[in-house]
Amino acid sequence: MISILIPTYNYDVTALVKELHKQATAASIAFEILVLDDASGKLIAENDILNTLDHTTFTPLPNNIGRSAIRNLLAQTAAFENLIFLDADTKVIRLDFVQKYLDTITPEIQIIYGGIVYQERPPEKEELLRWIYGNEREALDVSERNKAPYLRFLTLNFFIKKSVFDAHRFNEEIPNLRHEDTLFALGAKKRRLHIKHIDNPVMHLGLESSHVFLRKSMESVDALHMFVKTGLIDAEETALSKKGKSLKNPITKLMSKVFLAMCGGAIKRHLVSKDPSLFWFDVYRLCYYLKL
Repeated sequence: MISILIPTYNYDVTALVKELHKQATAASIAFEILVLDDASGKLIAENDILNTLDHTTFTPLPNNIGRSAIRNLLAQTAAFENLIFLDADTKVIRLDFVQKYLDTITPEIQIIYGGIVYQERPPEKEELLRWIYGNEREALDVSERNKAPYLRFLTLNFFIKKSVFDAHRFNEEIPNLRHEDTLFALGAKKRRLHIKHIDNPVMHLGLESSHVFLRKSMESVDALHMFVKTGLIDAEETALSKKGKSLKNPITKLMSKVFLAMCGGAIKRHLVSKDPSLFWFDVYRLCYYLKL
């Protein structure tokens, strides 16, 4: 018995849900697929057709509640103990995706992360930064993910027992910025919840423009800084905050402000170009973190 949970916002999830429905039906198990739209007000008619599928519901929310709260609501609404969370902008690429999770579940299993891949061919120049970052930092095989099992966890494709989720939910008190997956994973680490990594990836379809990805990355830095400042995350837990802590002093803060004022524009132009470098992406984020 399994509940497949998909939060969405202004995205057509019909292809994803139909494939999941096909696989879950073939597995001959009791299942449900729950999709919640976070009050986007768009593509409602397109997604509403999902309500014609057995054991499937699509529900648009009247008010936007944010990424953490919508996942909590999905889990709270779910009827079964076994939960699979998927982001709307993903594509199932394995014919046995659902069965792979079912075969991995044991009474002892708490959380499973399946992984993510990106398209092999480079996208248009406008989306290169997100594609390069995804391929080099996120699309990792199981052996690489197991070197840092909590930091390599992403919420776009994971399994969790409902009883575990009830005790370890997403934090709804944080601003709706970024890093809620990092906070969730490190919270699991503090609770000594085991994350099992397996080879069961989905493909990430929602490539953003480099401009949008850069803006969201800075929002992530804002969120990380706030989490460290308020004690929600220990600075030693992530590479960026650890480096920031080791370099933190009034001189580096001033130097970072001056560097960003003088060179920030040129770095941003480079990062949205046809040949962006993750080295300069990391430098830009570190300087911004030190400036904060």
